[in-house]
Amino acid sequence: MTGWAQAQTAFDSLFILPDSVKAFSLENFYASILEFHPIVRQTNLLPETARQEIRMARGAFDPKVETRLDNKDFGGTNYFNKLYGSFTVPTWFPVDPKIGFERNTGSFLNNESILPNADNNRQLFAGVSLPIGRGLFTDERRAALQQAKLFAQMAEAEQIKLINKILLEAAKEYWQWYYAYYNYRLLNRNAAIAREIFRLVKLDADLGEASVVDTVQAKITMQERLVQQQEALIQFLNTSIRISNYLWDSEGNPLDLQPNVAPVLVADDGVLLGVQTLENLTEMARQNHPELRKLAVKLDQLEVDRRLAVEFLKPRLDLNYNFLNQPLNPQGDVQSFRFMENYKFGLDFSMPIFLRKERAKLAQTKIKIRSTTYERDQAERDIVNQINATFNEIVNTNQIITQQTDMANNYDRILKAELLNLENGESDLFKINIQQEKLIQSQAKLLKLQAEYEKMKATIYWAAGVRNLNFQR
Repeated sequence: MTGWAQAQTAFDSLFILPDSVKAFSLENFYASILEFHPIVRQTNLLPETARQEIRMARGAFDPKVETRLDNKDFGGTNYFNKLYGSFTVPTWFPVDPKIGFERNTGSFLNNESILPNADNNRQLFAGVSLPIGRGLFTDERRAALQQAKLFAQMAEAEQIKLINKILLEAAKEYWQWYYAYYNYRLLNRNAAIAREIFRLVKLDADLGEASVVDTVQAKITMQERLVQQQEALIQFLNTSIRISNYLWDSEGNPLDLQPNVAPVLVADDGVLLGVQTLENLTEMARQNHPELRKLAVKLDQLEVDRRLAVEFLKPRLDLNYNFLNQPLNPQGDVQSFRFMENYKFGLDFSMPIFLRKERAKLAQTKIKIRSTTYERDQAERDIVNQINATFNEIVNTNQIITQQTDMANNYDRILKAELLNLENGESDLFKINIQQEKLIQSQAKLLKLQAEYEKMKATIYWAAGVRNLNFQR
């Protein structure tokens, strides 16, 4: 019976991969996802969308060329022929410079449209418009540009949120694959042990050293192990298929997980168990969690809306001043500015009497600010509590793993002792089967705990809103 003890190998040997199998680490898995996964590629469009929003908002500050031609000819009489052209340069500070020209001819021009014959009915002008009431400190175009820039920050936070989510889902699938792979190897090894025990018991029965009942019992145990092996195989194959959902090539074609790769566990767990790590993660979450960043940006956007709403409480008072034929006249001669000569001046004033619309808009914006502040406070509390809860699970699970490892080692020692007793005629096959079943269960549970522990590690970093453990790409 010495072959029984030789067949019972150490638990650690499960994780020694043969030369034909390549290790596929979580870091390599992440790298592939971040480079080729279509959802990640889709999130890369968010910054470009934000850039186009900014570009569109900046369009309100584009220089503008304007030309108008108005001509009427009836019954052989030219009533009027009016040509107008201008070039305006909007600026951030609301002083919009404008230059242009007019040329008006015809028999029935309005008096205000008649231009001097000496200048060939032409006139040049240059001036500015300035709001000194509503629109002096902010207006729709400046608010739109500020909103677009804030949208870029929100898009960045949304991108991080989506990527972190897919990495968390991928990590959970990876560690489920890890458990299924090594659980299959464990049950495959135990099936081989049961097959060897059945062969040896049958051989002993043929030699008259074991009963027929022992042979039947050994066969039943072997059959149980084979059924467990097949169940583990199905689980392993299905988890491999789910892992393939995250694998794509550079051209966007889906890839299948190769059969000669296996998951691996890098032992670097101690750093997670310190209270300082928990405090660091909590502070990082408060400062950089994408959900909190989005709410902070939303508050900034609402503040832009509030300032604009306050601006609309002011009366509209727009000034326009244009120099006429200076410093350049239609003949191209340069002349000095004469501020109170040859000019056009305009003033526009308007103001609603009750300002009900404007006051309601401001009140609504303030309500939204308070509501978003409450939402942000609750979100921060939820995030911090989730980090703490996951940290407690990590610490507790780590302690359970330590106990479970010791338990599995003790079951292994008991089984080896029973095998030695069996060789000396002091035990029986029934005791061997019981001890081996307990060892298999304890080892399978240890594998499950290790996989769950790694999922928790991925979860706590996701809860903090940062990339998963040791992966900073």
